[in-house]
Amino acid sequence: MATRRSETLGPDARPVAVPQDIADTSVEKAHGAVELPLHVRWSGSSKVYDLTRRPDRLRVYEQILREGTDDDVRRYIDVDELLDLWDELVLPRRVRRAWAEWYQQHCGIRLSC
Repeated sequence: MATRRSETLGPDARPVAVPQDIADTSVEKAHGAVELPLHVRWSGSSKVYDLTRRPDRLRVYEQILREGTDDDVRRYIDVDELLDLWDELVLPRRVRRAWAEWYQQHCGIRLSC
């Protein structure tokens, strides 16, 4: 039995959803009051978030970026808004690295990890 986390065991082994078509404007983005899917907000009772409020947007972005699928990311994450929230988001380093690579590759923007 493994006694510690590694790249092949634990949360760092999970893939980060970074769909290459995230900036596709034909995908309708969530807005207003939202309730996250159970596979994203799996702990605690359900909660309604108001995406017009910055604190709620921060929490939604953190949960979707950590736990969401490609489809969740397409639905809830706006790349311009993510850029605006970047310095305030509490995210694992692996998630930050994956998104920083996407911004570098697609927008030529360097983000801190």
